[in-house]
Amino acid sequence: MASVILIGTLDTKGEEYAWLRNRLVELGSDVIVVDAGVGEHEERLLADVPAERIAAAAGADLRTLRESGDRGAAVAAMGEGAAAILAGLHAEGRVDAVLALGGSGGSSIAARAVRDLPIGLPKLIVSTMAAGDVSPYVGAKDVTLMYSVVDIAGVNRLTRAILGNAAAAADGMARAYHLAKAVQTVGGRERPLVGASMFGVTTPAVDAARERLAELGYEVLVFHATGSGGRALEGLAESGMLAGVLDLTTTELADDLVGGVLSAGPGRLTAAGRHGVPQVVAPGALDMVNFGPRDTVPPAFEHRLLYAHNPTVTLMRTTADEMRELGLRVAAKLRGAAGPAALFVPRQGVSALDAPGAAFADPKADAACFEAMRAGLDGSRVAVEELDLHINDPAFGRAMADRLHHLISGGPS
Repeated sequence: MASVILIGTLDTKGEEYAWLRNRLVELGSDVIVVDAGVGEHEERLLADVPAERIAAAAGADLRTLRESGDRGAAVAAMGEGAAAILAGLHAEGRVDAVLALGGSGGSSIAARAVRDLPIGLPKLIVSTMAAGDVSPYVGAKDVTLMYSVVDIAGVNRLTRAILGNAAAAADGMARAYHLAKAVQTVGGRERPLVGASMFGVTTPAVDAARERLAELGYEVLVFHATGSGGRALEGLAESGMLAGVLDLTTTELADDLVGGVLSAGPGRLTAAGRHGVPQVVAPGALDMVNFGPRDTVPPAFEHRLLYAHNPTVTLMRTTADEMRELGLRVAAKLRGAAGPAALFVPRQGVSALDAPGAAFADPKADAACFEAMRAGLDGSRVAVEELDLHINDPAFGRAMADRLHHLISGGPS
């Protein structure tokens, strides 16, 4: 039987959670109710995991949280505790889907609770916040948000329809996930997964690497390096689902350094290293910073070399000083990796625009980056492979793929 975890604040949404639980049971799901509310309420018997356990899992005391009157601290603590409880249930094989509902507080608790669960495990939140900016709730994970339309305040004709749809969706997803687990347990063997980063200006390189990795028996997931794509790649590396990472396109680091619109944050290029996932990295598209339409480029950059990639994207060439700093940052991240890592350097250019005669061709700026990388990795166990090729030469992508396979197979960097 598939198991759905219902997680929420029973002190304020007890009636709705009782209705949801009954509907899920009618549909045939096994239901575990997790109470993340801090207030006194009459629905305590509904909870399979009481609020006291949630608070304790976060290192807090429920009574103290109640008496403090600090709602923000309470929401944060219960979110952390709920995440710990869900991690334990998942380790026991008791989570096939998670369903939650709430306003801003309940949605925040639920979003934190599911954040560390693996990609692919269904996560559905019915929220009053789902019609606005949902990035704080979704992050880089596959969280599904359903707009509640009306406030979640009692069960009525409209909420019955919406919550009924949510229950049916959670039940269906849980059944599919449970079945997939069973098939895999019986003996279904899937190809190991590799995550790869790509931009339009590095597509030929990634295509060549992807084809070679497929020949070697891998399934390749390609992430577009648009900020959200980089965060998704980092999240998947965190989840333990990847056998390796082919991080050919690290351009988001340039946006993070200079202030472009496609930054993936300072944590980019860290998850694989932190978790010991084999990785092969290249300075793909570090020659550019991304902005929107030409009139959105900040005035401070008016004197810089700009290139209209299309009507909605304007690219700015990174300077030698910026490239040097990017080289140092890449080296520092790789040097701290707990697992095997290698750096590949394309001496003839790092993107389609950084080729001889192209708009961003600047051998001196590239050299500053490459030299900083060499210096930053000198004496480390990270191998630096310099090829007299352009990054989009098919041989470059294939060489990176071969090295990644070598590292995944247990060979030295």
